[in-house]
Amino acid sequence: MANYLSNAGGAWDNAKKYVEDGNVGGKGSDVHTAVVIGDTVGDPFKDTAGPAINPLLKVMNLVALLVLPAVFSLADNDAARAIITVVAAAVLIGAVVFSKGQGSAIADEPAVERTDSAPL
Repeated sequence: MANYLSNAGGAWDNAKKYVEDGNVGGKGSDVHTAVVIGDTVGDPFKDTAGPAINPLLKVMNLVALLVLPAVFSLADNDAARAIITVVAAAVLIGAVVFSKGQGSAIADEPAVERTDSAPL
């Protein structure tokens, strides 16, 4: 995902530069308007989202590789492996329940009903 966001943001930025160099209509054209909008979306992708997710993926991989020898050392201890499995499943289920319980600010606002019959 991090690579996708970084690459997509860079592609949108390069598309804008390509059009501004006079290709496919140049500045002021409809194509230029479209690529400027794409660049507005692409800049956060390449500048923030991609670089922020990449370290997260690396840390998750590192933790998995560090825990792997401990899991293999428990190959003969079925009770310990079962406990680890139950605890991991409980943490996962708890995280899902917690995230579903958190409401968004948009969803928590009550709907406003109009009482007048005037058109918008």
